Amino acid sequence: MKIYRNTNDFKAENPVLTVGTFDGVHLGHRKILSVLTQEALKINGESVVFTLYPHPRKVLGKNSENLFLLNTLDEKIKLLEKAGVKHFIIYPFTKEFANLTACEFINEILYKKLKIKKLIVGYDHRFGKDGQANPGILKQCATSAGIDVLKVDAFVFNEKKISSTVIRKALFDGHIEEANACLGYDYTLSGEVISGNKIGRTIGFPTANIKIPEEKLIPAKGVYAVKVKIEEKILPGMLNIGTKPTVTSAENIQTEVHIFNFSENLYGKNISVSLKKYIRKEIKFPDTETLKQRLTEDKRLITKFFGIST
Repeated sequence: MKIYRNTNDFKAENPVLTVGTFDGVHLGHRKILSVLTQEALKINGESVVFTLYPHPRKVLGKNSENLFLLNTLDEKIKLLEKAGVKHFIIYPFTKEFANLTACEFINEILYKKLKIKKLIVGYDHRFGKDGQANPGILKQCATSAGIDVLKVDAFVFNEKKISSTVIRKALFDGHIEEANACLGYDYTLSGEVISGNKIGRTIGFPTANIKIPEEKLIPAKGVYAVKVKIEEKILPGMLNIGTKPTVTSAENIQTEVHIFNFSENLYGKNISVSLKKYIRKEIKFPDTETLKQRLTEDKRLITKFFGIST
């Protein structure tokens, strides 16, 4: 997949393009990407995804403090590449760009600069100034520029239209299996292992404290069954997300993973943790001995879930 941060560098044969944030690159998005690929093949063309970066809410200051994304940009790139996208345009979002109408965007960028042949849009996609343009208006603007428009219907799972908003809610509610089903892959937290307070090792459960990118959504507090990727190894473990109320009065949320049968030093390394099952909520225990007993039970439940012995 070719990546562009400047449209002047873009070059493709009969480009067929879709526009969107594509946060999560979930099953609904992959339905659009599948149509994108099929339509490109019909005209011997190439598939193009056009996204805005940074996220418009960050630039416009619209409730940006509550902006939590399912993917970092690097994660999104990997998922789009895996979906077979040929070209990915990361277009700088500015306040000036935000003032473009949908028709101006289509004419000035999609038609004149990128010379696209067809535009693929989701069933509810809106863009242009203040998101005023719905698929109907988009079609009028694109048709006048000689661009065909194809609208893709929603992807429905368990009688719900899949969207990034639905997945975010599932994660905030601790419904990790529902979120994974909608994503089509396991929700993953990745980051550098940093030094923690090392309390876990004193009770027999040493943990790796992961520094998660600021914009990345961290799911509900509690204990999870996880698979941990360290370089080429994939190992089972249990993840705790929370403030660790039994051992500290700090309010900042930490993400710590205990990897089963593992004792190597991970400080400074990047690891990825795929969340498989929500085990329980975070609890404040009366003492560390009670905490240790509960962690032992958590580990038993997780090894049973994975069908392994430790």
